[in-house]
This record gives sequence, structure tokens and C-alpha cells, in this order.
Amino acid sequence: MAWQTLSTRTAYENPWIRIREDQVVHPDGSESLYGVVELQPAVFVVALDSFGRVALIEIDRYTVGASLEVPAGGSDGQPPLVAAKRELLEETGLQASDWLELGSLFALNGAALAPEHVFLARGLSEAADASHHQLEEGISGVRFVPLGEVLTMIGSGQITDNETVAAVSLAAIRLGRLV
Repeated sequence: MAWQTLSTRTAYENPWIRIREDQVVHPDGSESLYGVVELQPAVFVVALDSFGRVALIEIDRYTVGASLEVPAGGSDGQPPLVAAKRELLEETGLQASDWLELGSLFALNGAALAPEHVFLARGLSEAADASHHQLEEGISGVRFVPLGEVLTMIGSGQITDNETVAAVSLAAIRLGRLV
């Protein structure tokens, strides 16, 4: 037997997040209330320079504090590739000439409906008309780290952002660097 939704109501909503409460029937036939967080689709960019280094942003997150992450953000209703290009530009001041979609993921499957699109960006260059949003988002810098070192940082717990771990892993697999 599959999950069944008997009813649903919105408990909270703003432009970025919706929290709903569903009355559900579990696969075993029991009933309960299930909370679901809905997020707009997000994009994540693994940007590689000509030396094979990954662009990572240093960001201060309200929720967890200091974090090292790949450029990312909400799609804001744009197609995923358009949003990925915008996020790379806003967060790093970079543009890329070569884009490859690596795949789609879902974050926090047990509690959320949070679709994510992951891209590999190469052919990086400084954008002449970069409109950075770094300060408003808490970004203090951009650092370029060799892919192998990024994987080591993930393994040692220096990089803890789940989406960054997943995005870099997809890139490493696609590039034949994770076997």
C-alpha cells in the first residue's frame, strides 16, 4: 500500500518556503499528521577554472554560521540554466562559456519537497557587468580549490553543506575523479 493524503492545509507560507500539514494514511494503514516543507527549485553550480579548481564561496549563514559552498540559490521562477548563470554571476562575479547539467536531486526527502538542479560550469571569466549580491547574502569571499582537495575537505568535515557535497560528488563522478 502506498501513502495516501486525506487532507492538506498550509500552516505557513512566504515567497521562498511553504509549510503544509497533511493528514495521511501510512503504508501500514495507520493515520497521522505529516509536516512537509516545500521549497522553490534551487540550482547549484560546480564552477571549474582552467586549472581544475572549484570556485567555493565563503558565506556566513544565519542558521549554521560560517560555511564553504558552491554558488547556489533559488530559481526564482527562471529555467534552471538561466538561474544557474545568474547565481554564478551574483555570487562570484564570474560567467562561464560551457555549461553541463549534471542532474537533479531532492533535498531532505523525508520532510521536504525541495527540487535541485546541479550544473558544471567551465570556461570561466570575470564578468564585465557583474552585479554582486555578496554582501547582502553574507558572502565574504570566493576561493578556488583543486577538485581533489575539495573532496578531501568533504571527507574531513571542513565542507558540511549537504548540497555542496552532492553537487561536487556529481561533478567528480562525471569527470571520472570519484571511483
